[in-house]
Amino acid sequence: MSDELRVALARWHGVTADQVIVGNGGDELLFNVFLAFGGPGRTLVTCPPTFAVYDLYAGLVDTPVVSVARDPETFELDVDAVVEAARTANVVIVTTPNNPTGDLLAHEGIARVCEACPGVVLADEAYIEFGGAGASCEGLLGTYDNLAVLHTFSKAFQMAGVRLGYVLANPSVVAALAAVRQPYSVNVFSQAAALVGVRMRDEFAPSIASIVSERSRLVDMLDGLASLGVRTWPSAANFLLVRLPNASVVRARLRDEYSILVRDFSSTPGLADCLRLTVGTPEENDEVVAAVRSILSEV
Repeated sequence: MSDELRVALARWHGVTADQVIVGNGGDELLFNVFLAFGGPGRTLVTCPPTFAVYDLYAGLVDTPVVSVARDPETFELDVDAVVEAARTANVVIVTTPNNPTGDLLAHEGIARVCEACPGVVLADEAYIEFGGAGASCEGLLGTYDNLAVLHTFSKAFQMAGVRLGYVLANPSVVAALAAVRQPYSVNVFSQAAALVGVRMRDEFAPSIASIVSERSRLVDMLDGLASLGVRTWPSAANFLLVRLPNASVVRARLRDEYSILVRDFSSTPGLADCLRLTVGTPEENDEVVAAVRSILSEV
């Protein structure tokens, strides 16, 4: 891994280079967390509904999973329950903003989990740039040696094809992740592209600001469809969780009749009739709302 990239990331985030590890996307780093700290006899705590890959990777290394469900109405995290589960956990993952519900977890809650957990607490902040200034919990790294913070270039920096993610953590955590990583997991071209992204990160600010603004406008437009059974939840990410009648049918018709692709979460426990809509351009957002209105007006 390029020392130049690690140093640049460290300077950006106000940590030392030995607190940074880069991976082949956030997914590789997530899997390495389970390789390093999971396994038979070790416990993972998750907070569903959330990113399904956590359970998948835990299963691949035979890590038992303890699920602390979110509030079924608001999807807020039950921090007290997570803290209790964390007391005997080897890994706790808190996703902020959560995917697919979009809510942030307050720093106080993350701190409480770190204090309770004898193992590693991973804050998955893949979408954090859309959460606004001060949303990241990485300021807690100096206080909690068991905290790790996951970032990626795939979302706000629009570089998903580069396959570059990174974790900020205590040097001992970084060393454990480095011990299980595959050789040559990140190629030199990806590292070079990421280094350009780090150096030009301010150039992405207008795009992020536009998405945040459009997110608010999209919420307002969808709230205008409440009489048709549409409900949205507040989001700090670049997507919205939306509940609407016959979600699977709506999703199929959006694809087949309007060439609009959305994610169908209606079969996920706790997310009946829910779709996840990515915030697009103003024109795209207008089109998806018009299409949803047209489809629901017919059913």
